[in-house]
Amino acid sequence: MSGEAELLLELKHRVGSCIDEAESKLHSLSQDIWSCPELAYEERKAHDKLVKFFSQEDGWRVDSHFKLETAFRASWVVGGREQEDVVNVGFLCEYDALPTIGHACGHNLIAEVGAAAALGLKAALETTKGLPVRVQVTVLGTPAEEHGGGKIDMLREGAFEGLDVVFMAHPSKEDAVYLPCVAEHDVTIKYQGKASHAASYPWEGINALDAAVLCYNNMSVLRQQMKPDWRVHGIIKHGGVKPNIIPAYTELEYYLRTLSCKDLPVLKKAERCFRSAAMATSCEVEVEFARNTFDNILRNTTLEELYQRNGKALGMDFTIDEDVLKNESGSTDFGNVTFVIPGIHPYFYIGSKALNHTEEYTVAAGDARAQFFTLRSAKALAMTALDLLLCPELLQRVKQEFTEAKRKENRI
Repeated sequence: MSGEAELLLELKHRVGSCIDEAESKLHSLSQDIWSCPELAYEERKAHDKLVKFFSQEDGWRVDSHFKLETAFRASWVVGGREQEDVVNVGFLCEYDALPTIGHACGHNLIAEVGAAAALGLKAALETTKGLPVRVQVTVLGTPAEEHGGGKIDMLREGAFEGLDVVFMAHPSKEDAVYLPCVAEHDVTIKYQGKASHAASYPWEGINALDAAVLCYNNMSVLRQQMKPDWRVHGIIKHGGVKPNIIPAYTELEYYLRTLSCKDLPVLKKAERCFRSAAMATSCEVEVEFARNTFDNILRNTTLEELYQRNGKALGMDFTIDEDVLKNESGSTDFGNVTFVIPGIHPYFYIGSKALNHTEEYTVAAGDARAQFFTLRSAKALAMTALDLLLCPELLQRVKQEFTEAKRKENRI
């Protein structure tokens, strides 16, 4: 075995040892976030816990409110001379929750993975002499993944500038280097009618609920004209006040999803469904497309293969179930990041077969049994970062693949 290979193995062992030593405080961090779920852009307690966590660790420079009120950046630099170029490795933390069911997507564990991987990588590098590059480890706290798209806001504000590669990992019911994530755009539809007594003189009213029902049915009919891998799904958020009052106002929210962001404009057909319901009922309509569009993930097979190799060495059993590998169709604002910086978004088993976005998954995300699997994923991410840092040719391959993938997507 060459000296470089021996050093790499030694550093990977150091990553694992550091993360294991920090297990108690990492678990406490995760539990603090899990026990106080907060919605998008309102994650103040979770934000403060993470800022305090890194502020109490030696060597980290912390920007408490970085670009967004509930975002942060923690950074640490090692090796080389100050005038040399820096390889900047990023780890992302998410920490927003879902309405009513809390951390049913396990974002408390995503925050823990990002923090643990950064601590492990720092521990491996800080006593290493003769690094081939000057390295910066950056942790970004990214709010509002569940609603709004905090990473997209941060991209717009330049928060990701200077990063060479970016990592995060998402809890699931299996280990997988990649699960399909599709492009998605939110839209809110508001109908304004006219109230009237529903029994005495309904003819004086204009029924906004009729418009909402027609809208919902229009969208259901539209599905037969959609491609099999497109998804539209929505709810009536407000349907009226009392049965004896003609509803003067109704509101719906829809998510429109396609495999690629390039196809989303096709679903502008949906807007005709919204507006025709207003025309049929004499209501006024307001159609509000969300500020941010979530992109699909741009895959990087070099990063995926490195992560899988490290994961298998740690005992991960990656799924080969084709139904799982082909049919997952969630969305994430991390997709937008992958069109700016090469990155990876693997999934990790947490000791439960519960499904994400269910009350059962909320329980699983807070269970102590999730800790082993969460920290194992953090180790695999940090070890993958080490592969890139100790072998600059690998990092160059990652960047070259990233450029070629963007060209295939016509994003260059």
